Amino acid sequence: MARTLYERLGGYDAIAFVVDSLMARLRDDARLARYFAGHGEDSAKRLRQLQVDMICQATGGPCFYLGREMRTVHKGLGIDGGDWQTMITHLVGVLDSFKVSDAEQKDVLKLLNSIKNDIVERP
Repeated sequence: MARTLYERLGGYDAIAFVVDSLMARLRDDARLARYFAGHGEDSAKRLRQLQVDMICQATGGPCFYLGREMRTVHKGLGIDGGDWQTMITHLVGVLDSFKVSDAEQKDVLKLLNSIKNDIVERP
């Protein structure tokens, strides 16, 4: 029986570490910081948990994502193709830092690209 991407990534804790590292990089990037402005501590924690749950569920893990659809969540933010590519570059850097194999990275990127059109409003 084939292992899920969730299992191949290392499970919940590994996904949570990746999300935490990625969120720190995105907040610290001047090109993307505007998307995190105005979030209080509680709001930032909720956003983080929603991301962990979404990725956990989407990769075949036991979590339930209780957030809204990606199109609804990102509508009106004005995320463009450059913002998307900046996020992907940071993500690959995080995955590399955790020594995630190329096969798993490819599957993660495939998963994200499947929702790209729901997030990116402008090419």
